[in-house]
Amino acid sequence: MTAKTGESVDGENPVRTTKPVKAAALRSRALRGPRGTSLRAEPRALLAGVLLSVVALLLVVLLIGTGDFDIAPWDVVQTLLGNGTPADDFIVNDLRLPRVLVAVLVGAALGMAGAVFQSVSRNPLGSPDLLGFGYGSAVGALTVIIVFKGGATEVAMGAVVGGVLAGIAVYLLAYKKGIHGYRLVLVGIGASAMLVALIQYLITKAQLTEATRAMVWLTGSLAGRDWAQVWPLLVTCAVLFPVILGQGRALRMMEMGDDAAYALGVRVERTRLLLMLAAIVLTTAAAAAAGPITFVALAAPQLARRLTRSPGSNLLTGALMGAVLLLVSDLASQRAFGADQLPVGVVTGLVGGVYLLWLLVTERKAGRI
Repeated sequence: MTAKTGESVDGENPVRTTKPVKAAALRSRALRGPRGTSLRAEPRALLAGVLLSVVALLLVVLLIGTGDFDIAPWDVVQTLLGNGTPADDFIVNDLRLPRVLVAVLVGAALGMAGAVFQSVSRNPLGSPDLLGFGYGSAVGALTVIIVFKGGATEVAMGAVVGGVLAGIAVYLLAYKKGIHGYRLVLVGIGASAMLVALIQYLITKAQLTEATRAMVWLTGSLAGRDWAQVWPLLVTCAVLFPVILGQGRALRMMEMGDDAAYALGVRVERTRLLLMLAAIVLTTAAAAAAGPITFVALAAPQLARRLTRSPGSNLLTGALMGAVLLLVSDLASQRAFGADQLPVGVVTGLVGGVYLLWLLVTERKAGRI
């Protein structure tokens, strides 16, 4: 007996599969490239990426025009194109553009890092915020501020070193014949508690001026950011984003489980270590540029997944969502509280705390925690 397209002959009752197959074909298409290469394209994810990019560009223009001296959006665009007045050129290109670019890059780095960790751990709570890497950066930065009395460059280097060391320690403590999601999350939460205690100890030992400087850094802020913060972060993202995106196929396979990924030819532990190391460096570079901005890495990948309705890792969409979230938070910090501007880290903490409670309730109702 031969079967018609979309029917099964395993039993007397045929199972129609035509509609699901057509739906899957509409959701995902393979674009063939040279030498047998291919790229999977999902129309909804592509549309979401375009929309997020447009929203990010609009927010960039709006934020550049926001401040003590407001500039109309059209004048901002003209100035960016080199046709502005000398006064507008100084305000836009020297004062405000670096801050906005730092916001975009920090948000994108955190969104990408959060997508990696949530995919590797197969857990929506698998975020750098909860795994201790941000607190590791804080310990490194505060050690430089309080113990070594270092300047801004030394503080940034201390944040990177502290975050990387915390990431390596969490990985080694969670490793037992591989890395498993809940073990990684639990070890990360424990490491976070210890690092928070160390942060509080360092602050108690600091002089008043050092403690004030440390608290300002711990808040997370985009105020006063200039091109010195833009270029290192831009180089880091330019190097690590292609590395992570290049492992996107392997990451999707790893979400099915280590055994399935091994069977499909993925070197699981090496790939996982590479992705985690890249995500840790992105997280620490973001902390070095703007301090510990919380909850963006937690919320951005989940919001991106709900927007695209794609079960994959949503790496690029998560990065775009992270940039949009931080831009919106920065805009709110400047406009929503009158003359009293809040650091952007306070706004992300307020919004992120509400989001975390909602996520925990949702996961509990679904029986996953």
